[in-house]
Amino acid sequence: MEFEIPRSHPRYWSLVARERLVEAFEKGLVVPQGLIAHGRGECFDYILGEETRDFALEAERVSAAYLLLSSRPVISVNGNYAALAAEEIAELSEALGGRAIVEVNIFYRTEERVRRIYEFLRGFRVRGLLDPGCQKTRVPGLESPRGIVCRDGIASADFVLVAIEDGDRTEALVAWGKKVSAIDLNPFSRTAQKASVSIIDEAVRATRSITRFLDSMSSMSREELRSVVEAYDNSRILARAFKAILERLSEAALAGRL
Repeated sequence: MEFEIPRSHPRYWSLVARERLVEAFEKGLVVPQGLIAHGRGECFDYILGEETRDFALEAERVSAAYLLLSSRPVISVNGNYAALAAEEIAELSEALGGRAIVEVNIFYRTEERVRRIYEFLRGFRVRGLLDPGCQKTRVPGLESPRGIVCRDGIASADFVLVAIEDGDRTEALVAWGKKVSAIDLNPFSRTAQKASVSIIDEAVRATRSITRFLDSMSSMSREELRSVVEAYDNSRILARAFKAILERLSEAALAGRL
């Protein structure tokens, strides 16, 4: 990163994220629309205090339980997720012992960009990374380029972890019988509304948190893990996220500042 950001800057990590995205854009990993999507999510992160809330931790814990229970877990990675959290994705794949497939999937799809993201992730030694030359199929009912998936990856998955995702694809994956955990800072989005598990958190923090839960839950029995999943109610998580936003905005309205 050429631009040196002082660690004392109050928005240090926010600025680091922006620089990573700009650098990835210049390398052809991220498209201009991805920069817009990041700004939208960053707005919600500001409102939520740029910290992982208790409702996000609960969703991250359940996501870890799903990853441990799943027979065919897949981590779906687009340009923004790779640019922001490649190191964390590598750590997550390592914590899973390479058992999870990591598949590159993007909306503004060209095979060249898919290959660039794949090579970028290879540089971080991501385990389970699926070659983009895989045999392809299509998500039923999804006409966008995000409907193109690998037969040995997302098509065969029983659980898919996505981040900064399109709502129509999340809905289509759930309709296809997949359990889907979606990292999305905007609880109003169709992605958060349609996911099996909505992780209202920033992508880097969320991925690190899931990895920590994997480490702490790896000794749990399958029955204990199933009890974690069965006790989960995603509508309650979304309700708590909306309440947190309302409380923060109400406090700001009274004080004239956050």
